[in-house]
Amino acid sequence: MQVKPTWKELLAREKPLLLPCAHDALCARLIERAGFTAYSVGYGDVKNVARTIAGYEAMGVSAIFMEDQRAPKRCGHMAGKDVIEADAMAAKLRAAAGARRGSDFFIIARTDARAVHGLDEALRRAELYLKAGADGLFIEAPQSTEELVQVGRTFQGVPQLANMVEGGGRTPVLPPQELYRLGFAMVAYPTTLIFRVARAIETALADLKDGRPAGDNDGVGFEGFKDIVSLARWADVEQRSATSRK
Repeated sequence: MQVKPTWKELLAREKPLLLPCAHDALCARLIERAGFTAYSVGYGDVKNVARTIAGYEAMGVSAIFMEDQRAPKRCGHMAGKDVIEADAMAAKLRAAAGARRGSDFFIIARTDARAVHGLDEALRRAELYLKAGADGLFIEAPQSTEELVQVGRTFQGVPQLANMVEGGGRTPVLPPQELYRLGFAMVAYPTTLIFRVARAIETALADLKDGRPAGDNDGVGFEGFKDIVSLARWADVEQRSATSRK
């Protein structure tokens, strides 16, 4: 069985590490087939955090994001957010760091304080979160290239993530290599896939409404889709299971 690289190994290999975000299992499967990786998110108080870390680590998860945004959650580039107390977030990070069994499990601390309290508070929280046990930082939604420069310079040497929301996000969308030069080892693309999927669905529905069924070049095709979802492998599992019951 092929051993998947850890998050730390990916960071050392990919410069920067590009993270297209999955919104469902099919997207996750396509991301994996394209050679990218995915991430998971955990919530709750310190007890829930410790249990979440133990469970994810046992499943083979290599990294986790933890955020200080208060429920109900909103996209980091939308208005109306709030954040929990910084000390409460730091306690969760200490619980997460204490619960992990291996040194390769990577904890990324996200703060949404920039939109709520300003950049200085976001930087203060990031420093606190590092001291609490975070391995990497995600300061969400800097509002200019100058702010990206300041964030990258403030935590030089710490693996940092830049979040690129195309088509109207608060952070300037810069090329990956420029972000890497500014100090961001990870670049997330949370909307790239879902925006294009939404457009493709709109186009397909309009075609159907106008009586134009999909042509051979309009999608992955039946055989291609069966390959994507590993239908043959699951059919083999069903067949072997049926045989063993006889």
